Amino acid sequence: MIIADDQALVRAGFRKLLEVDPQIEVVAEAAHGLDAIDAVRRLRPDVVLMDIRMPGVDGLEATRRLRDGDAPSRVLILTTFGLTEYVYEALRAGASGFLLKDAPAEELLAAVRIIARGDALLDPLITRTVIEEFSRRPRKRDDLAPLLDALTARELEVLELLARGLSNAEIAARLVVSDGTAKTHVARVLQKLDLRDRVQAVIFAYESGLVEIGTVEGQTGQPST
Repeated sequence: MIIADDQALVRAGFRKLLEVDPQIEVVAEAAHGLDAIDAVRRLRPDVVLMDIRMPGVDGLEATRRLRDGDAPSRVLILTTFGLTEYVYEALRAGASGFLLKDAPAEELLAAVRIIARGDALLDPLITRTVIEEFSRRPRKRDDLAPLLDALTARELEVLELLARGLSNAEIAARLVVSDGTAKTHVARVLQKLDLRDRVQAVIFAYESGLVEIGTVEGQTGQPST
């Protein structure tokens, strides 16, 4: 993985925490967004630990450029609670997860593993902020309607449950199907809508008007099971 933060001491601290896990290898550090983009293109890590505020190209723009490129890396944003107004835009840019900078070391390690295996993660505090941000923005986008029309009735139901924060196991229980069937439904929804992960599905569901603010039942940050 790659650590991108403009403070050398912060990068060193994260490296020390992460390398406690023998399955995690930090292959490079970056002091700003352009360095991170270059390192990702050269080294193609599974995960990039990305700070938001960096000089020049910041973490939001770096995440956007990585999304638009051909690098397979997934971005885990580390932020302070005071910067959560950036979370919505970072989700739009293609980030796969968020964690507060003061999270315990074990949560950081768990977050990296979750992102590396293809799941998405949001800190519960950040999740609430994202939902509040949705409530302040115009949500329904007419250009998304044709994509919704491509989904079956069951797939629309699955997308709605995803947006409400339910895990695969919870979706299976709600629909009275097996966990494997629920996982297959989720995969088909993501494929049909050309979405990277569950976080992007949440954004799509709200922006298309499929789900209204105030109806979230769980936390969008729970990894799928």
